[in-house]
Amino acid sequence: MTALRIRARDLLTDRELIEVRTRTTWKGIAMIVHAWALILSAMALVAIWPNPLTFILAIAIIGSRQLGLAILMHDGAHGALASGDRLNMFLSQWFCAYPVFAETRAYRRYHLQHHAHTQQDDDPDLILSAPFPITRPSYRRKFWRDITGQTAYQQRKAQLLNALGDSSWPLAKRAAHFWDKLGPQLVVNGLLFAGLAMAGVWWAYPLLWLLPLATWMMVITRIRNIAEHAVVPDSNDPLRNTRTTRAGFLERLFIAPYYVNYHLEHHLLFYVPCYNLPRVHRILSRGPHAGRMEVQPNYVAVLKLATAKSADLDRPGEIVSNVRRARDGAAVDGNQAAAGF
Repeated sequence: MTALRIRARDLLTDRELIEVRTRTTWKGIAMIVHAWALILSAMALVAIWPNPLTFILAIAIIGSRQLGLAILMHDGAHGALASGDRLNMFLSQWFCAYPVFAETRAYRRYHLQHHAHTQQDDDPDLILSAPFPITRPSYRRKFWRDITGQTAYQQRKAQLLNALGDSSWPLAKRAAHFWDKLGPQLVVNGLLFAGLAMAGVWWAYPLLWLLPLATWMMVITRIRNIAEHAVVPDSNDPLRNTRTTRAGFLERLFIAPYYVNYHLEHHLLFYVPCYNLPRVHRILSRGPHAGRMEVQPNYVAVLKLATAKSADLDRPGEIVSNVRRARDGAAVDGNQAAAGF
């Protein structure tokens, strides 16, 4: 099935479309630099003032920027991170995807199916929204699995098994497959570890890179997934099967970096660079479709919607059944699952 479509020219004028489609390479590079500057600054903060408060703050900041790198990789998958395909892919792969154990090309193949079949039976991401609404105890269990690293462990395990390939393959084939699936990611992470070790803070790699990746990034990736498509009003209406969530400064710092909260606008015009999405939102908010747009005031409001199911109706078997139905036909390998888009 395919949801209803809205033409771009029904939403914006030709001049507005040209302006919001424009890709500015320096802006894409600036966002990448911003992400890495925050990551390294948070690490330096702990190295200079090591205490529980700075450590927890660094985990939250770094985890949010790791999600930010995945978001910028997502822009790269849409060809919107930089002008020119080669530069766009280079920046997306080596500075965004590989550090967080993802891969842009594999993600692109999978992700474009989501855009073509949003919230339909053949949407490969339906598994992320189908179980909702759930109960608050159910969400607390998910939060605990995320913050304790259990979710990350399952994703990385699946990714590693996928990279190892079939044990019946010849060694050369398995080695080539492993490199194709995981090699560049390990190289980039090795370079990051080596750089931190040369700076005298080798411990920052496991404690301030891998730990945020396995904990806080998992927490906010789930929140982001919920906000984007869970409990939407109408799965067949492109203005209501995807959600935009307003985000203040703290939410942008710790939960929703680099305009990821403007997800409705992204689905309507998926070739628009993320830094132009706020402008698209302002234009649409003044237009004739403003009243139909699914917009929530903050992430707390979204989580309330997503956890509105009564505890008396919490039937795990029903949720599992829904997820299994959603999973039919969805092929998500380790790299794609890691990205979570």
